[in-house]
Amino acid sequence: MPGSLFIVSAPSGAGKTTLVRELLARDPGVRLSVSYTTRAPRAGEVDGVAYHFTDRADFIARRDRGEFLEWAEVHGNYYASSRIWLEEQMRAGQDVLLEIDWQGAVQVRRIFPQAVGVFVLAPSYAELENRLRGRGTDSEDVIARRLAAACEEMKQVDQFDYVIINKDLQVAAGELQCVVRAARLRTPLMRRRSPQSFFSAV
Repeated sequence: MPGSLFIVSAPSGAGKTTLVRELLARDPGVRLSVSYTTRAPRAGEVDGVAYHFTDRADFIARRDRGEFLEWAEVHGNYYASSRIWLEEQMRAGQDVLLEIDWQGAVQVRRIFPQAVGVFVLAPSYAELENRLRGRGTDSEDVIARRLAAACEEMKQVDQFDYVIINKDLQVAAGELQCVVRAARLRTPLMRRRSPQSFFSAV
């Protein structure tokens, strides 16, 4: 039986990476798709774990060979998800999570309309700005661009099935875990997983 596909998106600074990391620690049944990117690694990021870091020439070559499920340019850098890896995992029954921007989410859901989309928001614009400044990794110009982009990205919230306000990490992680658990109980999946339980309904 194919695995489920989950998509988590958010404006930069909403805390989706930390939230996803917490979910993966709580639920070993979900595997994270490691994206490709042309942006430079941040302090502490390991190639193949945080991202597959590559340059623009290699990225474009992979894209043109059809290796990516989706791709987008965000804040001047390219990002993409591996189509080959994801399809192999799902065929094997593995639940997969994509941590991608809203543009990629729209592309993926055209191919996998059954994918479950979750949009993560910071509790307020002021808190979003505080988190971006608190990173200490971006210039004022970059922060301004990210904040402007966040306003546009939040307009896409209706593209998603669920919204999580990431005010308290533990609460938000629990809510994301609930979404995953509920998705696994969808009727089509349960019919395939436990057909004998539906004998009276057929």
